[in-house]
Amino acid sequence: MAERNTTIGRRKEASARITLTAASGDTQIIVNGKDYKVYFPQEIYQKLIEQPMNVAEVVNKYSFTANVRGGGMKGQAEAIRLGISRALVKENEEIRAKLKPLSLLTRDPRSVERKKPGRKKARKRFQFSKR
Repeated sequence: MAERNTTIGRRKEASARITLTAASGDTQIIVNGKDYKVYFPQEIYQKLIEQPMNVAEVVNKYSFTANVRGGGMKGQAEAIRLGISRALVKENEEIRAKLKPLSLLTRDPRSVERKKPGRKKARKRFQFSKR
């Protein structure tokens, strides 16, 4: 059996566990038991997931299995991207120099701000009427 390494990627409320294995031929990316192109039909999310492999120039060397939970489509895609980036660096430390300048190894800390009491949303107020 090929060598495996496991990493975690997170974004907003989404959390992804990535397992990297050496590919025999074409790269396969399986997300929750489906091909990533079926799970993410929008091309922009597919490009997000492929980005670390394209930057590191390892397109047909590795296959990935992702279990992702929580959040929406964009959060899940970006969580998978971070997990793949971390897995590639764990496999080959020299790839770090290519991924780091593009912030592919940084966990994006932005998330939804909580709703405040007495407001409609986090910052939106009810309409003010002077009279």
